[in-house]
Amino acid sequence: MTPSDTTPPPTLAFVESPVQLLNVLEWAYAQGGGRLLGTVPRQPARGGGTGPAAVAAEPSALRIVVLPPTDPMSRGQLRRMAGLARDEGHEVRWQEARGGRLAPLKALAALARDVRSARRVVIGDPFSRYVQLLLTLVRAEELVVVDDGTATMEFVAQTARGERLVRWHRAGGGGLPGRLRELAYAPVSATARRRFTPGPATGRRVEVFTSMPVTAHGTMTVRLNDFAWTRARFGPPRLTKGTDLVGTSLVETGVVDPDRYLDAVRALALEHGATRYFAHRRESPEKLRALSEATGLEIVRPDLPLELIARRGPVGRTIVSFPSTVVHTLPYALIGTGVRVAVCDVDPGWLTPSASDRARGFLAGVTDTARDAHRLPAQAAPAAG
Repeated sequence: MTPSDTTPPPTLAFVESPVQLLNVLEWAYAQGGGRLLGTVPRQPARGGGTGPAAVAAEPSALRIVVLPPTDPMSRGQLRRMAGLARDEGHEVRWQEARGGRLAPLKALAALARDVRSARRVVIGDPFSRYVQLLLTLVRAEELVVVDDGTATMEFVAQTARGERLVRWHRAGGGGLPGRLRELAYAPVSATARRRFTPGPATGRRVEVFTSMPVTAHGTMTVRLNDFAWTRARFGPPRLTKGTDLVGTSLVETGVVDPDRYLDAVRALALEHGATRYFAHRRESPEKLRALSEATGLEIVRPDLPLELIARRGPVGRTIVSFPSTVVHTLPYALIGTGVRVAVCDVDPGWLTPSASDRARGFLAGVTDTARDAHRLPAQAAPAAG
């Protein structure tokens, strides 16, 4: 254990995905006024990119705790993002909290001291049950929520309405077993909601650092994430003549029918002359194999979040996506590059019978609010047969 491990940091961040870790780096860069939080700026290397790791001006003011999921793609991206964070001078702690019955309790015991001592806590996923459990220990007067994709939109809406925190694609689902689990977990969830309630009564400040189109409520503050760190560290990219498609995990979350999705990707590839398909980290190998065989697209499994991949390049002059986080984030990351981002509506005929009414409305809202992306009509869903 290093000396820094024994000293609770002023700011403690919890991340469970590569995108969350990227947005913590963006928050730290913005918090430092365009320089690294608690370090001196890095020097550009010859030939572009970044130079050697920053030299800390003081012990790191930010400790990032990575709570990795079990899937290999996410873990691989997280390890690469953790390397970038360390290069930026931040402490990164890799804490396994899954993979066994005792793993969550061991992680909770290992993190309890830092959680209680931190003056500010930064959270990547307010819907995470494990993070909500950690929040029961939080004494910090300031909470910051950074983007976990479009879920940030739902988080702000639900806290404004005083509702329990439920992921948009799960609202109304789960049947009796799901309702029983929610009932058993209700005390933890209620405590988390109170932690996210700012104001004089709680003595707590809550900030949302986001690229999503959200409006603050009460005394909550919202600060724009315009991907300044990404633009400062990478690119601009070399542009190809073709079109790139961006994959989505809507099939994996049970919202979109897999056959309808394949038909839509095939139609988009033909219409826009796409040659590459950037896979979402949660897309299954079987699904991607079927897409490649049916469309001839080159399947690319990014080793970093797409915002960094696109900024480094090469990237197509047009990027087409279904309703997802990237239709809000890529226009910021690619400012001034000439890349056109387009979003394709999800046809109601693609949705599975189990898709909740909330999921249907939420997807439309993601598209409607994509102010800097060109809107494409949905590919008509073919008749079943």
